Amino acid sequence: MNKLKNASSPYLQQHADNPVHWQEWGEEALQMAKDQNKPLIISIGYAACHWCHVMEHECFSDEEVAAFMNENFVCIKVDREERPDIDRIYMDAAQLINGQGGWPLNAFAMPDGKPFFAGTYFNKSRWMEVLKQISHLYQTDYEKVAEYARKLAVGVSSEPLDGKPAKPDQEFNNREYNSLWNIWKPQIDFNYGGFKRAPKFPLPVTWEFLLQYHYLTENQESLNAVLNTLDEMAKGGIYDQIGGGFARYSVDEYWKVPHFEKMLYDNAQIVSLYSHAFQITKKDRYREIIEQTLDFVERELTSPENGFYSSLNADSEGEEGRFYVWTTEEMLNALNGNDQDLVFEYYQVTQHGNWEEGKNILLPVSSKEAFAGHHQMALPAFNALLAKADQKLFRFREKRIRPSTDDKVLTAWNALMLKAYVNAFQALGKQEYLEKALKNAHFIRNNMLKADGGLYRNFMNGKASINAFLDDYALLAEAYLHLYSVTFDIRWLESSKNLADYCLEHFYNPQTAMFYYTSDKSEALIARKYELADNVIPASNSVMANVLLKLGSYYDNMNYRRISTLMLGQVMDMVKSSGPWYANWAILMGLETFEPFEVAIMGEDAVAKSHEMQLNYLPTCLFMGGDNENLPLLSGKLVVHKTMIYVCRNHTCKLPVEKTSTALKQINTD
Repeated sequence: MNKLKNASSPYLQQHADNPVHWQEWGEEALQMAKDQNKPLIISIGYAACHWCHVMEHECFSDEEVAAFMNENFVCIKVDREERPDIDRIYMDAAQLINGQGGWPLNAFAMPDGKPFFAGTYFNKSRWMEVLKQISHLYQTDYEKVAEYARKLAVGVSSEPLDGKPAKPDQEFNNREYNSLWNIWKPQIDFNYGGFKRAPKFPLPVTWEFLLQYHYLTENQESLNAVLNTLDEMAKGGIYDQIGGGFARYSVDEYWKVPHFEKMLYDNAQIVSLYSHAFQITKKDRYREIIEQTLDFVERELTSPENGFYSSLNADSEGEEGRFYVWTTEEMLNALNGNDQDLVFEYYQVTQHGNWEEGKNILLPVSSKEAFAGHHQMALPAFNALLAKADQKLFRFREKRIRPSTDDKVLTAWNALMLKAYVNAFQALGKQEYLEKALKNAHFIRNNMLKADGGLYRNFMNGKASINAFLDDYALLAEAYLHLYSVTFDIRWLESSKNLADYCLEHFYNPQTAMFYYTSDKSEALIARKYELADNVIPASNSVMANVLLKLGSYYDNMNYRRISTLMLGQVMDMVKSSGPWYANWAILMGLETFEPFEVAIMGEDAVAKSHEMQLNYLPTCLFMGGDNENLPLLSGKLVVHKTMIYVCRNHTCKLPVEKTSTALKQINTD
């Protein structure tokens, strides 16, 4: 029978009515496979995945398919967002077998979990062929299948760092850092932004590195690449022009046609990226993007407990993107005859449509400034006209059947959103964003923290579950550092340190100077993996290395700094050769090479002055202070009735100053 009815994952619950006898991953399912000597089907996906829904409808809801699966296999469903450790193992297997992977991911494995075949989406006829071939092979040539599974398991278990002990005393220099642009530049699309070739993912951490690179090297070309990417994304279909928020990726090179699912982790990182770009440029459009995206998160992805939900589905009413696209008739009904010609022209809406079956994705034809100028309108007048039209379109759209929400709350992704609210507060100075960040931080501390200092991964229906993974710890530790920098509440800094110390005890391998993705308290799978490459989310090891460097500065702890340096040294060859896939490591390289500033602000106006300074883009500054000398660098710096700013490097400080403008000059002229 199907055992997913009481699963905590919305993705698993979407399969609870399938005739397939699905089970959750666990000892019971594995033991059943051993007892019955049946191979495993391990089917992995996530709630917002369009092709996962297609395969569920075509294959897993079909009685004929289900009967064959139930008779010949033990069938396991996995939510990759709940169990990324399982997903990583079988995705590695798929990539070893096929050279590529994706979701849905359908792996076939021996009863002990060792995979021997994997693929992605299959239609019904092809899926039945695969099922019959594998069942026949397993029954008639078991030893051959078992031997291949053993060899594949060795491949899955192998790591780039195997046999590569960490080397102490490594140094990083300006020349190597400056040369990174030569690796990145050929891959960038200078016309439409992003990287060359479709599909195009936002990949925020890559552009975060280039912002830092411009700051440290004054390379204007790298800044132009970032700003062009942000401008092109903002006028593309990947951005929801009416409701705010970004889709997961664009299927074309122009950012026009999205895959319509909206992920929390994308929107969190994109808010941070636009916040940093706004600090540099003060562009009104970037402010709009930040505010509209955070409005979307508040409206559609925030739980009553102040956690953040994981995603919105791409599909509604059985169609991908149905909620977001428009026919001309729908537009006319929504606008009710007011300024419709201008709105149609601005959003490039036509009777024929720019997508499927006469439907339109709303795509601004140009910037608002250019459009208003072309029509000889004052910009404020056009902005008011468009805002009124957008409100009408939004209200009309709200009457549609909504895409489903994956309402599980994941620690790692919540940490990214917590950081995003802090970054938006730093850039725009809106107190409500800091309040949202604090509410989420308290939710995490009250619900996701275990008594032993560990974390839970998932919160659903009022209950936390699943041992957390390295990304949960690393991203939360990083978010706490950001929260400390704008509050000077030492509890957030101590919380970050506690998480790092927990990881050093339960995740760290001193031989490789890297952290495993799973703790020594987690169940043993067929492999214990490292996460090294930065992708749509930065690698948990690169985040942890950045955290340790910063904690080393805050606490004057040389062991933290030493481990961070060792970690970067282990991947330097890949940073210098693979460019964007090691972007967060490259950010660490910038900090290691140029050394961060420690900005200590002491006195009753310390927090206010830190906020004033942090309206600027200062990627190499660590802010600390308050009215308590509770960190090594703060000792002896409190002056009665004055608020003093100390700009320091390696705990060696310049002359203290009172004005933030003077402190900024000390930073920018060093």
